[in-house]
Amino acid sequence: MCSIMGFTVGALTPEEAREYFDRTSSRGPDMSRVVCRNDKCLWFHRLAIMGLDESGMQPFFLGDDAAVCNGELYGFRSVREELSAKYEFKSESDCEIILPMYREYGLDMFSMLDAEFAMIIYDAERDELIAARDPIGIRPLYYGRLSDGSVIFASEAKNLVGLCGEIMPFPPGHYYAGGEFVRYADLTSVSEYSPDGIEEVCRKIRQKLIAGVEKRLDADAPLGFLLSGGLDSSLVCAISAKILGEKIRTFAIGMDIDPIDLKYAREAAEFIGAEHTEVIMTRQQVLDSLEEVVALLGTYDITTIRASMGMYLCCKAIHERSDIRVLLTGEISDELFGYKYTDFAPSPEAFQAEAKKRVDELHMYDVLRADRCISVNSLEARVPFGDLDFVRYVMSVDPKLKVNSYDMGKYLLRKAFAEDHILPESILWRQKAAFSDAVGHSMVDDLKEYAETVYTDEEFEAGCRKYDFAVPFTKESLLYRDIFEKHYPGQARMVKDFWMPNPEWVGEDVKDPSARVLSNYGASGQ
Repeated sequence: MCSIMGFTVGALTPEEAREYFDRTSSRGPDMSRVVCRNDKCLWFHRLAIMGLDESGMQPFFLGDDAAVCNGELYGFRSVREELSAKYEFKSESDCEIILPMYREYGLDMFSMLDAEFAMIIYDAERDELIAARDPIGIRPLYYGRLSDGSVIFASEAKNLVGLCGEIMPFPPGHYYAGGEFVRYADLTSVSEYSPDGIEEVCRKIRQKLIAGVEKRLDADAPLGFLLSGGLDSSLVCAISAKILGEKIRTFAIGMDIDPIDLKYAREAAEFIGAEHTEVIMTRQQVLDSLEEVVALLGTYDITTIRASMGMYLCCKAIHERSDIRVLLTGEISDELFGYKYTDFAPSPEAFQAEAKKRVDELHMYDVLRADRCISVNSLEARVPFGDLDFVRYVMSVDPKLKVNSYDMGKYLLRKAFAEDHILPESILWRQKAAFSDAVGHSMVDDLKEYAETVYTDEEFEAGCRKYDFAVPFTKESLLYRDIFEKHYPGQARMVKDFWMPNPEWVGEDVKDPSARVLSNYGASGQ
C-alpha cells in the first residue's frame, strides 16, 4: 500500500498540501516525495513491496511526463520485456511500466492492465493530470474540487477533509481525462451467460482462482495470510501453501470469551502445516478502538465497522509483532457466490442483479474495510478473489447454477476444490458465518450494549433527526454516524447507504445486518 495525491497549484500550495497528505503517511512509511511540473504536483508515500531499493521510488518520469501509482501490476515483467526494446528501465518496480505503456497506448492502456491500482499521470503535452482506478476499486482513490474549481485526487478521503466541499470516491473502472470520467472496464454487466455446465464451471473456477492466488504471491517483501477459518480465507491459504511448497504464516483473531472462528482457523492451519498465530481481543479493546476505527475507515456503515474491529486489531498485532508487509485475504468471494441472505433470492435473475450491485459497490464496503485496516498498519492487502479474469468468469456463469439450490452456500466454489483435498472436509463444507459474528458473538453484542448507554431514547430520536441522508435507525448506527461526522463532517454521501440484506425479498426486511437475524442462520456460528 502506498499513498498518492495530485493537484494543480493555485488554491492550494505544495507547502500547504503536506499537512493533508501526511494524514496517510502510514500507507507509505518508507519514503516520501513531491514533484511539481509547471503547476501540477504529484505526491507519493512509499511502502516498498516490489523493487525494494531507492530506484523503485516514485514518481517515475519519462521525458516531462510523470506518474504515481498505488498498485500491483501483475504480469509486469513480460510487459517490461516487450517494452524494453524501446524504453530503458532503471528499477525492479512493477509501476515503472506505466509511463512507457501510456506513451505507447495512451488512455487505452488502462483496459490492458491486470492490476489493482489507483494512479495519477501528469501528461506534459496536454499539461493535465489524468487519474484512473482499477475495475473493482481494490485500491482507494478519492476526488474533490478546491476553492478555485480545480480537481484534486488523493488516496483517502481524510486527505481531502478541510480542502473540498464535497469528497467522493473515484469510480472504479474509470479514468479521468479532459475534465470527465470515462468508463474503461465493466466486469459485472453480462450480455450473455456462459454455456458451461456445472463440471466445466467448477473446473474453470478452480483454474482461475489458483492463477489469481499465484500471481499475488509475487512480492519482494515478506508475505502473510489472514485466516478466519471460513471457506474463502482457508482456500487462499491452502492454495498458497501448495504453490509455494513451504510453511506459510497465518494469523487469526477472536474474542477472549466466545471466539467461534479461532478453532476452525487453527484446524485449517494445522492441516496445511502453517506457522499460525492467534490474536485475542477483549471487550475493552473493541470499545477503546471504536473511534479510531471509524476515523480510519471513513464510513458509518454498521456491517463495515463491526467487521473492521477484528481485522484492525489483528493487523495491528501483525504490524507490531512481525516483519510481514503483504497480506493475502479472502474478500470478494461473498459478493460473487452469495451470502446467507442471498439464499432468499426470489429468482436466479434476482441473485445475479444482487451480485452485480454488491461487486459494483464493493469499494465502499468490504474492499474499503480490508484496505484501511491493513494499510493503516503499514501493510499491503492482496485479494485473489478480486482477480479480474476470475470475477469476469464467475459473473458470466448462469445464475441458475449459482443460487443455493444445494442446501449449501457457495456450492460451486466448494465443489471446485473437493477433489484437491487441500482442506479438511469440516472446513470445505462448513456453513458460512459472518466475520463480525465469528470473531465472537459477544463483540457485536458489546457494541450494541455500549450504544445503548450513550443515548437515552429521547436523545436517539433527536439525534436521528439531525440527518437527512442514510438516516440512522438504531442507537448503534447513530453512534457510528456521530463519530463519522466528527471526522468527515458533511461527507455522508461518500457511502451510498447502509450495507443491508435486500429488504424487497421475503425474510430480508430486518433492522440488523448480521446474518444471525436471518431464519436460515442455523448452525453457521457454532
